[in-house]
Amino acid sequence: MKVFISYRIPEAGLKKLRGKFELSVNGEERLLSKEELLDGIADADALLCVGNKIDRDVMDAGKKLKIIANYGVGYNNIDVDCATEKGIMVTNTPDVLTETTADLTWVLLMAIARRIAEADRFTRAGKFSKFDPYLLLGSDVYGKTLGIVGLGRIGQAVARRASGFDMKVLYYDVQPAAQEIETRYKAKYVDLDTLLKQSDFVTLHVPLIDATHHLMDKDRLSLMKRTAFLINASRGAVVDEQALVKVLKEGGIAGAGLDVYEKEPQLSPGLTELDNVVLIPHLGSATLQTREAMAELAAENVVAGLAGETPPNLVNRDVLKP
Repeated sequence: MKVFISYRIPEAGLKKLRGKFELSVNGEERLLSKEELLDGIADADALLCVGNKIDRDVMDAGKKLKIIANYGVGYNNIDVDCATEKGIMVTNTPDVLTETTADLTWVLLMAIARRIAEADRFTRAGKFSKFDPYLLLGSDVYGKTLGIVGLGRIGQAVARRASGFDMKVLYYDVQPAAQEIETRYKAKYVDLDTLLKQSDFVTLHVPLIDATHHLMDKDRLSLMKRTAFLINASRGAVVDEQALVKVLKEGGIAGAGLDVYEKEPQLSPGLTELDNVVLIPHLGSATLQTREAMAELAAENVVAGLAGETPPNLVNRDVLKP
């Protein structure tokens, strides 16, 4: 059986596949074009996907495909309904990146609150000449109110870290969490509008689905305090990026920290011109240990799927025949 890997992954994952399958790996340090992807999967039994959009055209070309193993927890790049219709399993890599992504959320939160990126640029430019009581004043984090949108695995990990800063934690989700979880994280359920109005920091931890596309639009951004900060390490299109640029320019909120973008890797016009935003290139899971664990989990999904077993992280369980 043949496994096509659309972008190089850590060796830890490849080791789990070598000797079991014929491997074809994209050796270029770039995403494949659609035409290259179509060629690569023409005779593949499995696709281990890194970043590419996997639509009906791709699945039509992969006539032997039994499984699409996504290298990442999010899978909005894959037409899951089409895969289910075609009997193709779709998997992802949850859990292993929870703590790392929560860490990164806090990196962004602290960096924008204390203007770290600005301060770094200022210092490198040789502008630091003396101590100044008014130089690059930021915002306190300790004792502030943290609003978490989406109290899933990553949202809970972010809430756990908030306890060290003695923060008041508000959260919003499609339904309240169990009382035990609320008690553990000292988190209070409120509606989204209330969260936005009361929070000093708002962090987003939701999947990209129809209901969350532009969840943070101009109207919701306008509910936030002028002194508040928005952190997005979930999916770019959860935020209306043009609306965010406008509100940041006008001082509607104090700042934002972004790891993901609406039309990634492109950035909305005006975003890079702003000092009150920290921009990083989709680094949520970017530690050696986590990326290796993701590679291993994606490979394990492939091994199980091609062996006729249920993969450990099957997304479309409807594909299983009764």
